[in-house]
Amino acid sequence: MLEIQVEEFYFMVQDIIESDEFIKMANTKHHIKTSVYDHCLKVAFLCYKHHYRFQCKTDLYELVRSALLHDYFLYDRINKESGDNINRFKHLFRHPYTAVNNAIIDYPDLTPAEQNAIKRHMFPIVPIPPVTKCGWLICYYDKVASIGDYLHIQKWKKELVEYCPQIFR
Repeated sequence: MLEIQVEEFYFMVQDIIESDEFIKMANTKHHIKTSVYDHCLKVAFLCYKHHYRFQCKTDLYELVRSALLHDYFLYDRINKESGDNINRFKHLFRHPYTAVNNAIIDYPDLTPAEQNAIKRHMFPIVPIPPVTKCGWLICYYDKVASIGDYLHIQKWKKELVEYCPQIFR
């Protein structure tokens, strides 16, 4: 991937990844050793790369931003001392709705397509599918990224670290 494309990715997500709430997600575990911050960044970057690789007819800005915010639930479901006390089963079903509500509060300019993509990214666990190609891509790459998180595959970071080391906390 060209340096200019990685820089373009950074400029699309910069306002979100530099926000206080999003930065806090770097200290919240998600899938074993991966933080919510890294997981969301991975899903967004995989969607971004897919868009260029396959010349998708989706709105790139909507795709990347909704991918970045898909797990914007802002609580620590793993750390018992955090006081959030959300059990795993409830988290699976509720976190997409919590994420979209938090995203709407912090980013009120979210489009209906972005909101739907965030809300439906857990299909088929949440039985209502996404309505846009953007939503389906996020749904797919969330699963790909999650498997990579559990297997601790970090290959995706190399391009971002090389051109945009400021992304990683």
